Amino acid sequence: MTTNRTRTVFLLAHTGRPAAIRSAELVVKGLLHSGLGVRVLESEARDLPLPDEVETVGEATPECLDGCELLIVLGGDGTLLRGAEFARASGVPMLGVNLGSVGFLAEAERDDLDKVVDRVVSRAYEVEERMTVDVVVHQNGTIVHTDWALNEAAVQKVSAERMLEVVLEIDGRPVTGFGCDGIVCATPTGSTAYAFSAGGPVVWPEVEALLMVPISAHALFAKPLVTSPDSVLAVEMLPHVPPGVLWCDGRRTVELPAGARVEVRRGAVPVRLARLHHASFTDRLVAKFALPVSGWRGAPH
Repeated sequence: MTTNRTRTVFLLAHTGRPAAIRSAELVVKGLLHSGLGVRVLESEARDLPLPDEVETVGEATPECLDGCELLIVLGGDGTLLRGAEFARASGVPMLGVNLGSVGFLAEAERDDLDKVVDRVVSRAYEVEERMTVDVVVHQNGTIVHTDWALNEAAVQKVSAERMLEVVLEIDGRPVTGFGCDGIVCATPTGSTAYAFSAGGPVVWPEVEALLMVPISAHALFAKPLVTSPDSVLAVEMLPHVPPGVLWCDGRRTVELPAGARVEVRRGAVPVRLARLHHASFTDRLVAKFALPVSGWRGAPH
């Protein structure tokens, strides 16, 4: 066993799941045996049976990843999005292992843990950047909130009995207005998340674009819109409507008063994802949604 630990990996896990605890044990054991250092949050270390040589840090800040070459995240979509917050703020690539149901952000499944450790140890992975969005909320001409998202920024109604009344805008020009349950402004990464559930298109990750998808709109023209990545999308809430709420990646929320204006544009800081496979997004889509492809013969040779 190598004792010169010049490389460190940060491990983030959903310790409320027994599967995550078992997976974390296997990953930590494999990394330490290969001479890599492992760092975890103190709050998670208390739930994990970890060796003494594992380093712990108290506060969950971007600085806790200083000196780490990789962030390994074990969990479902919520844990992976939590990891994306660390990855974006620190610039450290994230390698997700899916312990949930779909896990489009994950690069591996729980059965691949040995392979994950081997690839990390041998640095046999590539890093790609995923587009994010920056979100600005205006009220009476004043910026009252800023945020970001990897998947989507969603403007939603609060009251079940009242629709939102909104006007949509692209690049400073009005498009249409209607009553609805909400509007999803998504990245290509987020096209398979909330935007997908709302009836939006699936967009391949290498496509640079922004999506605007209405939720249950009461209108004849309420189609999903796909714009340039350099466009600015805006959702204006009419002054007389009840307040709404803004959700970013389903994790961070802020109330939107009547008359609020939400602007969404391409994010200044991407999220870096570590990739182990060269499989196409098409294959990933088929596998994640268990799509029926029996009978396919392929193009003639």
